Amino acid sequence: MGTVLTAEFIAEAGDLSRFRSADALASAADLAPVLRQSGKVRYLRRANGGNKALKRVFYQSAFCSLHSPTSQAFYARKRREGKRHHQALIALARRRVGVLWAMLRERRPFEPRSRPLTA
Repeated sequence: MGTVLTAEFIAEAGDLSRFRSADALASAADLAPVLRQSGKVRYLRRANGGNKALKRVFYQSAFCSLHSPTSQAFYARKRREGKRHHQALIALARRRVGVLWAMLRERRPFEPRSRPLTA
């Protein structure tokens, strides 16, 4: 994330202690799927609520990160799995929420891997 997206993230997220986990932050940003069920039918859908500005921050961050080999590999894997461009970017944004949460929890800067994950 650059300085502008980081400032927008801080402004939209506010106090991070209100989120108990990366999943809670992703849910607040409308990036986590929601389980719908009725009788024997169960399926995951995209959420309709959440903070749209926070979602935009993570989406823009994911889009800008496509220059990184690690992000490119993740995006390419999602595309091979049959996801469309937008779906793959949302998946990458969700993954970046987890990475950001770990960075904030550990209070350490991001250290990219020497080579991207293939699995």
